[in-house]
Amino acid sequence: MSQSISISSEQSVSATFWRFAIPSVAAMLVSGLYQVIDGIFVGRYIGTEGLAGINMSMPILAIVIGVGLMIGMGGGSLLSMYRGEKNITASKCSLASALLLVVLFGVLLSLLLQFSGPTLITLQGAADETQLMAHQYLRVMSAGAVVSIAASALPLLLRNDDKPNLATLFIVLGALLNIVLDYVFLAHWSLGLRGAAIATLIAQATTSLCCVYYFFSARANTPLKGSRFEYASAVRMLQLGSSSLIMFAYFGFVMALHNKLFMTYGSATHLAAFAIVGYLASIYYFFAEGLATGLQPPVSYYLGAKQVHKIGQTVKLAFTVTVGSGVAMVALLNLFPDWFICLFMSDDEALLQASRTGLRWHLAGIFLDGFLFISSVYFMAVGEAKKALFVSLGNMLIQLPFLWLLPQFMGIEGIWVSVPLSNLVLAAVVLPMLYLNLRDIKAKAEVWVPISSAPEVTRVT
Repeated sequence: MSQSISISSEQSVSATFWRFAIPSVAAMLVSGLYQVIDGIFVGRYIGTEGLAGINMSMPILAIVIGVGLMIGMGGGSLLSMYRGEKNITASKCSLASALLLVVLFGVLLSLLLQFSGPTLITLQGAADETQLMAHQYLRVMSAGAVVSIAASALPLLLRNDDKPNLATLFIVLGALLNIVLDYVFLAHWSLGLRGAAIATLIAQATTSLCCVYYFFSARANTPLKGSRFEYASAVRMLQLGSSSLIMFAYFGFVMALHNKLFMTYGSATHLAAFAIVGYLASIYYFFAEGLATGLQPPVSYYLGAKQVHKIGQTVKLAFTVTVGSGVAMVALLNLFPDWFICLFMSDDEALLQASRTGLRWHLAGIFLDGFLFISSVYFMAVGEAKKALFVSLGNMLIQLPFLWLLPQFMGIEGIWVSVPLSNLVLAAVVLPMLYLNLRDIKAKAEVWVPISSAPEVTRVT
C-alpha cells in the first residue's frame, strides 16, 4: 500500500491521472463515510430529531473541515510545484509550515466554537429537542477541532510526500474504526449524538497520529528534520488553498440557510429529509473532490515542468468523468429513491415522502456542483488563486437571491430547487473562464523553452 507513485515523460496523460485519482477518490470516499455512517446510525437509533440536530451542527463544522482542506490542498500544491522545480528545501519548509498552521487554526477554532456554537445553532431556528441534540454534538466536535483539521490536512500532505496509497490506508483505518465505535456508542451504549461525535474524533485522531508518525519516521521522503516554518510559504499555501475553505464555507452557509428556511416554512421532518439528501449528495461531492485532488498534482507538476500540452488533456479527462458520474448518480437516485432513503430511517412515512421530494428536485443538477468544484481546484493547481476564489465565492453568493425569492412563491419546493438553478447560472459564467485560461496556457507554451525530450522519471505527487 505504500508503493510510490511517479510521473514519467513516457507515461500517458490518462495513466498518470488515474494513478493519482484512484487513491485520491478512495481516500475521499472513505473520508466521507464519517458523515454518512454517522447519519445512518443516528437516523436508525435516534430518529428524526437526531438527524435534524446533527444537521444543525454540520454548517458550523464545515468551517473546520474547510480549514483542514485549505492547509492540505494549499500545502500539497506547493509541494508538487517544488517537486517539479526540484526544490527540496522549499518542500520541507512547506511541510513544517503546514503542520504548524494545523495546530494554530485548530486551537483558535476550538476556542471560538465553544463560545459561539450555541448562538450559531439558535440562529438556524433550532428549538426544543433538536436544539439540545445539536448542542451535544457540537460541544464535543468543537473541543476536538485540532484533530478534525489534522485529519483533513495531513493525509493530503502525506499524499504529496509520494505516499498516496499510505494516506488512503490511514483514512480507511479511521473510517473502519468509526463504524465500530458508532455501533458500540449508539446501538449498545445509547450515548446519542454525543457518542457519535466521540466516535468520529477517536477515528480522526487515529488517522492523524498515523500521519504524524510517518513524517517523524525514517521512511518520510520529506522529513521534518531540518525543516522550519516559513511565513512566506504559509501565506502562499493559504492563498492557494483558500478556495477549498471558501467552498466548504459555502456548503456550511447554504446548509445553515436551508436549515433556517426549512424550520420556517416546514418542520423538523423537512430538516431531517434535508439531512438525508445531504448525506446522499456528499457521496458524489467526495467522489468529485477525490477526482479534483487527483487532478491537482499532475497539473501542478506539468505547469512547473513546462509540459503544458498535457494540462488540457488532463483537464478534459477529469471533467468528463466528474460530470458523467454526476449525471449517472441523478438517474440512479431517481430510479431507486426509497432504497437509498431507507438506509437512514425506519418507519416514518412523512420523512420518506419529504426525502423523495428532496432527491428529485435538490439533486437534479448535482453534476454542476462537480463541475464547479473541479474548476476551482484546477485554477488553484495552475496558481490562479484569484480565479479559484471567484468560483468558490461565487458559488456561495449566487445562492442568496434564489433562496430569498423562490421560497416566498413556492414554499418548501422553492427551497429544494434553489441550488440546482443557481448552479446552472454560475456554470454558464465559469465555463468560458476555464476555456480562456486553457487557451492562454497553450499560447504561453509557444514561447517557453521546452524541457529535454529525454525520458525522465520524477517522483512527485
